[in-house]
Amino acid sequence: MEEDSRKGDVFPGASLGGKNSNSRGMRNPLLDGVLERVQGQDSSLFKPSPSEINMYQRHLDEVLAESGPKADVNRNLLRDILDISPTLSEAASAIVDDSFTRCFKSNSPEPWNWNIYLFPLWIVGVITRYCFLFPIRLVLLALGWIIFLGLFIPIHFTMKNAKLRQKLERGLVEFLCSVFVASWTGVIRYHGPRPSRRPKQVFVANHTSMIDFIVLEQMTAFAAIAQKHPGWVGLLQTTVLESLGCIWFNRLEAKDRATVAKKLKDHVEDPESNPLLIFPEGTCVNNEYTVMFKKGAFELDCTVCPIAVKYNKIFVDAFWNSKKQSFTMHLLRLMTAWAVVCDVWYLEPQTLRPGESSIEFAERVRDMIASRAGIKKVPWDGYLKYYRPSVKLTEKKQQKFAESVLRRLEDNNPSEVPRVA
Repeated sequence: MEEDSRKGDVFPGASLGGKNSNSRGMRNPLLDGVLERVQGQDSSLFKPSPSEINMYQRHLDEVLAESGPKADVNRNLLRDILDISPTLSEAASAIVDDSFTRCFKSNSPEPWNWNIYLFPLWIVGVITRYCFLFPIRLVLLALGWIIFLGLFIPIHFTMKNAKLRQKLERGLVEFLCSVFVASWTGVIRYHGPRPSRRPKQVFVANHTSMIDFIVLEQMTAFAAIAQKHPGWVGLLQTTVLESLGCIWFNRLEAKDRATVAKKLKDHVEDPESNPLLIFPEGTCVNNEYTVMFKKGAFELDCTVCPIAVKYNKIFVDAFWNSKKQSFTMHLLRLMTAWAVVCDVWYLEPQTLRPGESSIEFAERVRDMIASRAGIKKVPWDGYLKYYRPSVKLTEKKQQKFAESVLRRLEDNNPSEVPRVA
């Protein structure tokens, strides 16, 4: 569920001269206001109005009237400063962008096999994983699906006893998740007491991949809240996982917010519902960082049970970059690796403290998860991942800036500027 993001200043304004600046002892209070705006004290106004530029230019003309041959160069001083202020803003944005995108990158391990002694061993490992382990895992997964569907379909469509049907369906879903973990040769270590079904509680966890749900579901039949997906994953969501009471949403649909919020409150109030699992980051992060938690899970007036999930990258990186890889290819990559190694910590339940806001509550729980899993906190909203400018737009802006620089250099030193084909 998409929530309102918290906002704050990321970068202070770059110093371009202050209101204490003067030229030959001359001061103008109106001009100080112009400089304050350029300095970034009002970050929404990077470009002064033409009247302000002309006013400041007239002031410079008066000051530099007797400056000699350098006057023509100095007359354009303010105009040059004002021209560069949008560039400084974009440079600061690029720094922020670099810090943000590193949360969603899969860092490739250093190559170790380019050695005359180790390369043959690497070849043997590739043959073993793809020609022996993968076929065995594929057969195991297929058998698991056959058993699951052979039991789930008649139970779901023919059994009249609703409570017994739900109990059997939960058991079958846990079985299917165990089959998936076995198909990766998963080595999952669980720490802490196993979650129990109680009213007015919600479980929150950091999010690396959709397999987080599988890893947690094989131990406890959670009802999850998650993004709707197309293809076979979407079919699985609307049929099998619907029996668990899962809640699906589309982050592109604004009307889903109110609907999902109501469903969440109804779910946590129902003592017969499965424990509710929420990934408050709202997107997959690369298990080295944790982005800002959405506050929706912390406004339900119930106990919040944190879960920390940490994958060991010794055999495979479990991060799923949904913008570059389908979930099917992600599963194939896991099934052709040696193993998926993971630790899961069930942490102490938390409640809202007196005088504590939902945002502060979310940050406190995020601190607990980040500390236990050994991941770094960053102050970004994960939904920015889905609203980024295209590469073509970025390249056009870069080209436009390069052309403006070349024109300025050509005006100053026409004989020294290289021609661009």
